Amino acid sequence: MKKLLLAGIALLGFNANAQEENKGLQGTWWVAGQVAFSSTDNGTTETKSNTIVPIAGYFIAPTTTVGLGIGVINSTTDSGSTTVAESNTFIVQPLVRKYWGLGGKFFFFGQASLPMTFGKDKITDDKTTSIGVDLAPGFDFVVNKWMTVETSFSLVNMTSTTIKPDSGDSTNSFSFNANPFDLNPGDRKVGGLRVGVKFLF
Repeated sequence: MKKLLLAGIALLGFNANAQEENKGLQGTWWVAGQVAFSSTDNGTTETKSNTIVPIAGYFIAPTTTVGLGIGVINSTTDSGSTTVAESNTFIVQPLVRKYWGLGGKFFFFGQASLPMTFGKDKITDDKTTSIGVDLAPGFDFVVNKWMTVETSFSLVNMTSTTIKPDSGDSTNSFSFNANPFDLNPGDRKVGGLRVGVKFLF
């Protein structure tokens, strides 16, 4: 009876350890984001823009995470001392991501996101609303227990855009892009390549 009881306790301990190992990153929070600044001067006009989109997420399963990005894009175009274009755009982007191990600290992931933007042209008062779907594969390298380095690119994206002018009728447009590679010889680029770090806690 004692041997049977000890075997049962050992089995329970082994099962608990196995469950802990299979837990992966479940229950882990993470933060990342996008920060970009650019300035273009063609001699006649100068355009400055900045993008700030912090993202936070949570692993709901060992290899599955959900996240939400919220941020802004600001753009201004000046011709001499006159501002000829200025816009502010608010961004909301929920996402879900699934990971697969490639061995060691390397992981492959597939991400689906729903970017939504709400913009306003400060010169004309036109309002622009866009809702899209973006599918992006990528790779993640675990540096240590609290940081990873990742890269991804847009594979397929669809966007529906509505422009509502200050006066007049609204216009709608739809775009679909399923070609992330520019196949022109000598100019091969990956569409929307993103490289960044993710912090775990």
